[in-house]
Amino acid sequence: MVFAPSPLLTVTIEARPDGASDIHLHAGGQGVWIAHLMMVLDVEARLCAPFGGETGEVLMTLLGYSGVAIRPVAAGSDNGGYVHDRRAGRREAVATAPAPPLTRHDLDGLYNTALVEGLDAGVAVFGGPDGAGVLPADTYRRLAADLTGAGTRVVADLSGECLTAALEGGVAVLKVSHDDLVRDGHAGSDDPDELRAVMGKLARSGAETVIVSRAEQPALALVGDRAAEIRTPRFTMLDHRGAGDSMTAGVAAALARGADMDQALRLGAAAGALNTTRHGLATGERDLIERLAARVEICPASEDATR
Repeated sequence: MVFAPSPLLTVTIEARPDGASDIHLHAGGQGVWIAHLMMVLDVEARLCAPFGGETGEVLMTLLGYSGVAIRPVAAGSDNGGYVHDRRAGRREAVATAPAPPLTRHDLDGLYNTALVEGLDAGVAVFGGPDGAGVLPADTYRRLAADLTGAGTRVVADLSGECLTAALEGGVAVLKVSHDDLVRDGHAGSDDPDELRAVMGKLARSGAETVIVSRAEQPALALVGDRAAEIRTPRFTMLDHRGAGDSMTAGVAAALARGADMDQALRLGAAAGALNTTRHGLATGERDLIERLAARVEICPASEDATR
């Protein structure tokens, strides 16, 4: 089960070699991207999300074409979205429609749907809201506590108040970027030793495993009391967006297949690394991701991280 409180309609304009433009229309948002890559990895991820208005109708149609299994909740407002222009080689925001706050009825429907689907799934992934005010952060505490208490393994990819709330409920895996830890005041810098100290605090607050992604640097992991670095081959980065969601999807997909945590870390790191070489967010091919996973190293944190 993938909990996605704010799916987005995304429009991206790309340049063609002949000077014309291509317009790409996709369903997006963190939870959508995670569910899509889990599907690529041949794991059915049931996307529990609200859909409303014209944008919601388009989103459900696009998701139907993509093959992602959705458990839609009728919402009273249109979904959010954006238009990005990449014809100059970088993303420029043309227009953005923020995700609306969920009403009490919308939230009740989304919570109940995610709860029952999560109980059936055995592994539940929490994606964050697209902006502040979409839903109360305490929703994550309640859902994490209810699912974890019933034996579901919760994988949370969150930041800010939502991260703190989910930890209070208890999660199997917390994945967060080092940028978010610094932005939210958990860490003062991206120094590995400081990040590892923060990871210890997060683990004691309610996470069995903590993963910190660090852009092009090796990700850090704390599995129980074992600190490790996750090293992938280094590639020329095309677009960093979506790499973290790809990593989360790979970890969750591996756990859903019954893999151990080291295997999950390798698959997640491979999915994230390959995504940086692609235009699409949280996209890829299962065979290539799995082959790259065999090249991922999980090393003790005390070893030289500059290799």
